[in-house]
Amino acid sequence: MTAPFLRFAAGELRRSLVIAFRRRGDLLQPLAFYAMAASLFPLAVNPEPALMVRIAAGVVWVGALLSTLLSLEHLFRRDFEQGTLEQLVLCGQPLFLAALVRVLAHWLTTGVLLTLLAPVLAGMLRLPAAALPVLILSLLLGTPILSMIGSVAAALTVGIGRGGLLVSVLVLPLYVPPLVLGVSAVELYLNGLSPAAPLTWLTVMMLGSLTLAPFATAAALRIGVDQ
Repeated sequence: MTAPFLRFAAGELRRSLVIAFRRRGDLLQPLAFYAMAASLFPLAVNPEPALMVRIAAGVVWVGALLSTLLSLEHLFRRDFEQGTLEQLVLCGQPLFLAALVRVLAHWLTTGVLLTLLAPVLAGMLRLPAAALPVLILSLLLGTPILSMIGSVAAALTVGIGRGGLLVSVLVLPLYVPPLVLGVSAVELYLNGLSPAAPLTWLTVMMLGSLTLAPFATAAALRIGVDQ
């Protein structure tokens, strides 16, 4: 029984990644927004080096959060409009597994790319190079949480035309804890303290969302398709 499920998951992941890389505009839009937001931010405040160091982690994390939010509307929308989502719900395969694969594809094409771009933006904001591993680790732990929480909201609003604003309203309060923990880890390191506590909590949140979010997303997709 395991082999068919693995083949189904591998096929869905391959399909999602191929579609994502074909739609390069949707792929590059969050990255462009991320780069522009971080580049323009120093122009709006005093570019004093000490101030830049203090706010660098916050700017990078907020940029990653908003960029992830920007990409959520298309997570299930096109499949819903083309009827593919309805077929996925009715095909008899575990819907939670399909939801997990879609979230994984979203993270690989959004969260991983944002994390890879983060050191460049953090360097522009004068974050010390020694703090970059902590920042990257916090993003590697935090961006999957953003994708998984966002997938539930995207599934709930999939049947609503132009539901991007509603997605933002639903997920922004839930994005605050990983944002605070990610920024706190870097700040603790810069102050000579151990960042282990916030990174541990990020790990717990990631594992918790990995356990619960696919089932919640699958239930929300069934509701959205039945509407």
